[in-house]
Amino acid sequence: MANPLFQLVITFLVSVGAFFYFKRRASRFPLPPGLAGLPILGNVFQIPDSFEWITYHKWSKQLETDILYLNVAGQAMIVLDTAQVASDLLDKRSSIYSSRPRFPMLNELSGGTFNTGTMKYGMRQHRQLFHQYFGPNSPSNYKPHVTRAARNLLNKVLDDPQKLKEHLRYMAGDVIMSICYGLDVSSERGSSYLKVVEKGVQSIIEAGVPGRFLVDALPILKYIPEWVPGAAFQRKAREWKHCTQDMLTLPFQATKQQVAAGTCPPCFTCDSLQKFDANSGPMNVNSSDNFVKNTAGTMYMAGSDTTVAALASCILGLLGRPDVLKRARADLDRVIEPGHLPDLDDMPSLPFITAIAKEALRWRDVTPIGLPHYVEVEDEYRGYRIPAGSVLIANCWAMLHDESVYPSPFLFKPERFMNGDALNPDVKDPDHACFGFGRRICAGRFVAFPSIWITIASLIYVFEIEREVDENGCEIDPQPEYTSGIVVSPKPFPCNIKPRSPDFVQLIRENLHKNLEDL
Repeated sequence: MANPLFQLVITFLVSVGAFFYFKRRASRFPLPPGLAGLPILGNVFQIPDSFEWITYHKWSKQLETDILYLNVAGQAMIVLDTAQVASDLLDKRSSIYSSRPRFPMLNELSGGTFNTGTMKYGMRQHRQLFHQYFGPNSPSNYKPHVTRAARNLLNKVLDDPQKLKEHLRYMAGDVIMSICYGLDVSSERGSSYLKVVEKGVQSIIEAGVPGRFLVDALPILKYIPEWVPGAAFQRKAREWKHCTQDMLTLPFQATKQQVAAGTCPPCFTCDSLQKFDANSGPMNVNSSDNFVKNTAGTMYMAGSDTTVAALASCILGLLGRPDVLKRARADLDRVIEPGHLPDLDDMPSLPFITAIAKEALRWRDVTPIGLPHYVEVEDEYRGYRIPAGSVLIANCWAMLHDESVYPSPFLFKPERFMNGDALNPDVKDPDHACFGFGRRICAGRFVAFPSIWITIASLIYVFEIEREVDENGCEIDPQPEYTSGIVVSPKPFPCNIKPRSPDFVQLIRENLHKNLEDL
């Protein structure tokens, strides 16, 4: 007897295929260029399950198009392969291109409905809360936290330089736990929350990869019981939902306890809850709690792994460019006063450090296709029809490796952003693609870049960063593997990090756990 899940899928696909077939015939505009696919199923078996942005770009080149159409079991998916197309649609027509797909696997099965980034457009209150606390005019809300976390990182690297990736992850968690929840991750209790949140973030990252789970193209599959053959995704979703709920609830409840006891330091959750209490507003206690809890969870999810990935890739790039390290260190030695560590106030005087940070975001971009957009009405662009209900994928990787914009795009070259000793305004800033587009641009970008900048500046200033050598004294050329998902990060790689001198060891120790008020 045929598998009941298979029978259900085929019946649904036939119905969907017939609908889209007749709808396509009735349109006066052709669809964008696309691959030949199977009847009804379309290109569902051609889409790769990892590093798909490379394949999308290859297909776009083969078809000589920068707007690529794919049919995923009846679901229209449009890949935008250049910055121009992404800007024309996602920026200039943001009024209709700012929604998100349904995300059945992530939102409906794995507990990701809290995430502002995957909500349908219209979550104005969430974004307003983000902007008020993390916007460009509120540096006092995050500047001390990112500076302290960077200095604590130096101490951890000094104690155990072989665990660099772990220390970077701790540093990123330290920043966001402190900003969002007012929790000290150096304590045993705070450290336990950090582990809980990291598990939740990893669950979200795995569940949200576009095209990885068939249930995202065929939402009816979410009703299939876990025991049915072929429904292993249900078991994964159940496990991930548990991790997600712990991530949201446990640190939030800890902050609420501190607020009630009057011991909570200034942080996003504490300040937001107090504002809601003071203003009363249209929300009751439960809804305001959920609102703040969900926004804080979104902030952590968006900022933790992306920061780690950018910093790890930056160090990887620096290992192959000792000349870049030499130039950067000379600038730091010139600007930083003896007995001090780099500070965010030094940023205007250190443009080459800024160039390194920009190149880290461009060279190995951490979100190669970002989060997909969704258009709810039919549109026309360059004589092509964009069907209502299309999922749009911005191939940020292709945009940030466009040779006409960034010559030798696969080389780590911070100097591409420089004109002599100053930043070159004529070179396109990678933030045109690495932080998203239109009304869904990353609300945490004003925290992310300073955090990356101060960490890079601090590491270069106090440490020698060199390649490891083998037993024969030969340098090891690190060729790390990268993970594939919503966030792309290098796996651990060999690296020799040591303090520049005993004076820098003393400087690191003296600045350990410096009070926020002093930063």
